[in-house]
Amino acid sequence: MIARSRHEPERFAILFTRHAPALKRYVVRRLGLAAAEDIVAETFVVAFQQRGTYDLTRTDARPWLYGIATNLMGRHRRHEISLYRALSRTGVDPVTEPFTDQVERRVAADGVRDHLAAALAGLPGGHRDALLLVTWAELTYEQAALALDVPVGTVRSRVNRARSKLRRVLGGMDPTAADEGANG
Repeated sequence: MIARSRHEPERFAILFTRHAPALKRYVVRRLGLAAAEDIVAETFVVAFQQRGTYDLTRTDARPWLYGIATNLMGRHRRHEISLYRALSRTGVDPVTEPFTDQVERRVAADGVRDHLAAALAGLPGGHRDALLLVTWAELTYEQAALALDVPVGTVRSRVNRARSKLRRVLGGMDPTAADEGANG
């Protein structure tokens, strides 16, 4: 699709239609609804502008798109951390119900959402990015490595360290444990 869009730019719209909804859910969960549409739109603008340099040997564009989005979200780090801190203080989830998933339901059911938000805010940015790409965006470790432009071992290490810290902060519970088998 990307190769064809180089000569037929209108083809790029198919990539947007295919991936924008999942990418938006991921960004909403990271930054909140207000920033999500802008980040997703900017992600596809950047992707469209860079489609000429896309590595056509990559058969899945998702890691590339999530990598662009993650880089753009880096500009919003302070907002993301303040969102997690506010969630840890209030317990109110700014993410609307249609965007919840099994992990969030389990966290809410166990009553640790505020502690999870505080723990996420306390993670180093690279660890948080790797963990959330694997658990929320449901990328494999290999795809997350491509998205972050780091070796797969680095992603595995960051996810492991992030999960260890979450377990410590949450008293031994790991709300991401159900995802380990799917991506490990």
